[in-house]
Amino acid sequence: MTGFAKLAKVESKLLLRDPGAIFSMAVPLFILGIFGSGTSPGDTAALPSMSMTIAVGLVGLYMVPTTLATYRERGILRRLSTTPVSPGALLSVQLILQLVFAVLASAVLVAVSVAVFQAAVPARVMTMVTAFLLGTSAIFAVGLLIAATAASGRAANGVGVLLYFPLAYLGGVMQPKEAMPELLATIGEFTPLGLFRQAVHNAWSGAATQPLLLAIMAVYALVIGLVAARFFRWE
Repeated sequence: MTGFAKLAKVESKLLLRDPGAIFSMAVPLFILGIFGSGTSPGDTAALPSMSMTIAVGLVGLYMVPTTLATYRERGILRRLSTTPVSPGALLSVQLILQLVFAVLASAVLVAVSVAVFQAAVPARVMTMVTAFLLGTSAIFAVGLLIAATAASGRAANGVGVLLYFPLAYLGGVMQPKEAMPELLATIGEFTPLGLFRQAVHNAWSGAATQPLLLAIMAVYALVIGLVAARFFRWE
């Protein structure tokens, strides 16, 4: 087994034991139960798109920055620089594992939406997958920026949670954007969570693809990701 594979095995075990992973799965399920009980059977896209946005948002803005900032604070990244396994390998493994966790969490939430609350299956699967990957990349880029600039794991945790709730509200996750003031609803459409929810919702319901949403998410992922890489500290 290669060093990268061993590292992935160890990190996957740590991820499964992380209370944050339980939190990131339990909270979306709880919110899904609340919202799902108030929707009519056959609601095509609202529940799945909302559930996936909540799950990916928590993983990207809470788990990613907290884990990476904690590793830096404890000197794990610095110590790895003296071993055959580089800090960059650990960063890559963590991002891959967090992406896998986000996919699995989203799959569970969507399955519950379809099986329990009778939500429809996606109308445009490939468009939905594209929207999911671009949106996840954009949200993870924000998480990396938090990890790059936070002084400690606790600080990254606090910033991520504080950032998540306003973004979730503006993105139309906490309540429909129709019930929000027009200015806030407009701003929310261009936030990472808002873009993610809209793009997934459109793909799920079969609405026409909006290339602008996908393009903005790609720009978010590229620009914020580059800024995070520029300011990321290994120790």
